[in-house]
Amino acid sequence: MVVEMLVMEVINMKNTIIQEIEQSLLNYLDNSQLDVLHMVLCRCLDKVEIKVIEDTDIHISEFTNMELINKFIAAKEIEGCSERTTKYYYSTLIKMDSMITKNVTHLTTDDLRMYLTEYQKINNCSKASIDNIRRNLSSFFSWLEEENYILKSPMKRIHKIKTDKVIKETYSDETLELLRDNCNNLRDLAIIDLLSSTGMRVGELVRLNINDIDFENRECVVFGKGNKERPVYFDARTKIHLRNYINSRNDDNAALFVSLDAPHDRLNISGVEIRLRQLGRKLGINKVHPHKFRRTVATKAIDKGMPIEQVQSLLGHSQIDTTMHYAMVNQNNVKESHRKFVA
Repeated sequence: MVVEMLVMEVINMKNTIIQEIEQSLLNYLDNSQLDVLHMVLCRCLDKVEIKVIEDTDIHISEFTNMELINKFIAAKEIEGCSERTTKYYYSTLIKMDSMITKNVTHLTTDDLRMYLTEYQKINNCSKASIDNIRRNLSSFFSWLEEENYILKSPMKRIHKIKTDKVIKETYSDETLELLRDNCNNLRDLAIIDLLSSTGMRVGELVRLNINDIDFENRECVVFGKGNKERPVYFDARTKIHLRNYINSRNDDNAALFVSLDAPHDRLNISGVEIRLRQLGRKLGINKVHPHKFRRTVATKAIDKGMPIEQVQSLLGHSQIDTTMHYAMVNQNNVKESHRKFVA
């Protein structure tokens, strides 16, 4: 058993040496040259005896894990990722760094599989949560590969984790009217109307300024993920309620939605979420959340025959698969179609 462990240790050390040499030459050799180098190193080191010296660690990485993590976060900020997204990336990577002992440039696919497995056991996470962590790690290691810190991302062979498909709820017309009727101020009514008619993200809503609203054409331009601009459209009722809210204000803040009390600062995402959650609890409506309005808009649009490509544009999705994920099929429509085409 001891002999086997020593043999494995020597093999791992040889692999580490090969990896270090290859990574050091990444900027100077193309892929075909690196392949030849790998074969030569494997053949030559196979004939070499390596002695493991106690308390000696082969570690010639140029950057520490924290330095690489900070470089990655800086790159994401430059790309236009929101503060919320970069914080999520950062917390995911910090947790990984606290549980591993290797430099991230030396991590293997097996190391990361083991990490995800252990993380799920320790934290009793759902499959969906673990898949979110997997996606964050995959983004990080893909960036390391693109920036030539590693030869190949060890996450490439760790595929999407299958999760149970749950049909997420949308708001019924009755629920939306109930929410509107129980708003005790003009601001909250305008927020609910704008979310339920445009399908915009809550992050897009809180970034809007009064001057962004085109009342004549009932539209406004929002800045989505990656600071991408797109127009969104609202209905006549939203137009009236927005005008009423703006006309009722006596502050000079340029933001469209501000706090009710002085100094009337721009409303943030958590402020909107808390307000809607409080309204839902008051009415006994389960999980009132701004994102649910977005899902409701997508579902209604598709159920009424809006082409999926137009729904994609409306919601600001770069991938149409994301649009299909948001838009849940109305089971009543399936039943009617069955009666029409099958029964």
